[in-house]
Amino acid sequence: MEQDSVGAGLGAWLRVMPAGVDPDVEAARQRIGRLSRQFEQVLERAAAAHDLTPGDWQALSALHRSGEPPVLTPKELGDLLGVTSGTVSVRIDRLARAGLVDRVAAADGRSRPVRLTRKGRARWAAATRQRTEDEHALFAGALDSARLAALNALLGDLLVRFETEFGKSSTMDTIRGG
Repeated sequence: MEQDSVGAGLGAWLRVMPAGVDPDVEAARQRIGRLSRQFEQVLERAAAAHDLTPGDWQALSALHRSGEPPVLTPKELGDLLGVTSGTVSVRIDRLARAGLVDRVAAADGRSRPVRLTRKGRARWAAATRQRTEDEHALFAGALDSARLAALNALLGDLLVRFETEFGKSSTMDTIRGG
């Protein structure tokens, strides 16, 4: 079996770490971090194939998950995505120019909410479908269904422990650099 990048470099890394570092914990932490970055690459590729940036996909996803009708104020969208109001404005402008979101009249006149258009929903669905198919192929190439179920159980246990310590994780995928 081919050795992964963590296995290849862990010994050298551990030699410079403080005494008492658990090599298994360090290896797991590094693998989870590297896999997280690899998942971002999968999303980047799927988004680009559908003329979206990862940030565009993230905004469309937040709108898609916001309910019916799929409408959010710029502040709500920024809060969900964890980005600044300036970033949200730029993103909304780009998505509106592409016809993926519409600005709607606000009840109070202060902030113009945005809603997902049919075109936006279709583009998001196509990019999401490609992302999930790509991820399925990557998982299937490494794990059979029993090992995938075991991995999910282990990761679930680990996530419960971390969320007990630090609070619930965001339900939104976050993108490096917002």
